[in-house]
Amino acid sequence: MASDGDGKGRIATAPGGGYGYGYGYGGYEGPEDRKWWPWLVPTVIVACIAVFVVEMYENNCPKHGSQFGGCVAGFLRRFSFQPLRENPLLGPSSSTLEKMGALDWNKIVHQNQGWRLISCIWLHAGLIHLVVNMLSLLFIGIRLEQQFGFVRIGAIYLLSGFGGSVLSALFLGNNISVGASGALFGLLGSMLSELLMNWTIYSNKAAAIITLLFIIALNLAIGILPHVDNFAHIGGFATGFLLGFVLLARPQFSWMERHELPQTNQPPKYKAYQYILWVVALVLLLVGFVISLVMLFKGKNGNDGCHWCHYLNCVPTSKWKCNT
Repeated sequence: MASDGDGKGRIATAPGGGYGYGYGYGGYEGPEDRKWWPWLVPTVIVACIAVFVVEMYENNCPKHGSQFGGCVAGFLRRFSFQPLRENPLLGPSSSTLEKMGALDWNKIVHQNQGWRLISCIWLHAGLIHLVVNMLSLLFIGIRLEQQFGFVRIGAIYLLSGFGGSVLSALFLGNNISVGASGALFGLLGSMLSELLMNWTIYSNKAAAIITLLFIIALNLAIGILPHVDNFAHIGGFATGFLLGFVLLARPQFSWMERHELPQTNQPPKYKAYQYILWVVALVLLLVGFVISLVMLFKGKNGNDGCHWCHYLNCVPTSKWKCNT
């Protein structure tokens, strides 16, 4: 993506397109399937597209110019893109992204602009970045919203995006970051915890868990490439994973068929292990948010207490460096 004033920048990339296999991976088709009409996910997609249009309008490449050459797609005039040397994703300059609310540790901590932890979720570094993220959201989010409704999926999406932003701010330092991928990884994490939470009602358990773990590992591995904000991915995934235990528990089959059983033999709605996972996940989620936010607004750098954590975000090789 385009760089900030220090020549650095990060994007949160979307999970790979392999999610199109559908959410019914575990062989479960319960009576709650497709109960809700999905409207939230399409609304989020439209909102992100609208924000990107505003980004390009505000950027106005022909007026502000660039030291890297002429604007790309000049026929778009005000909406033309920055030179590819500056932003290969076909988008605005980093100064425009920063102006519109990109994640910036200095501004969050020293200028009391905590709102950037949310605003950065709606920004994208370029047209390519936007298209990849929105296609991923379409494949992942529609099915989840159909099964669990807009309230739960909306909460997972926003809180995961926020969690990804917090972890990113703690570790990225002077880099800026934009993108919805922390939120998208949160939806992926919730899929995994939903499978574990409702383990007893799924068939083909082994295939389901192997498929999800492979996709998770693949996408997190992609995140160690340069200029990709893997901390947003990890933070979003961890938040969504815990939220899945809290919000996506399914009642047992016996409870859903309770009307056919004697009144004296009514089964519990959830199993004991589901209640235990719910409590543990909620406690971990609250403690994690409190500790992370306290560290962030005290100006702590996560790398000071974890000298190897930077490898989670980028692994240097003979082909690339991580500090450029």
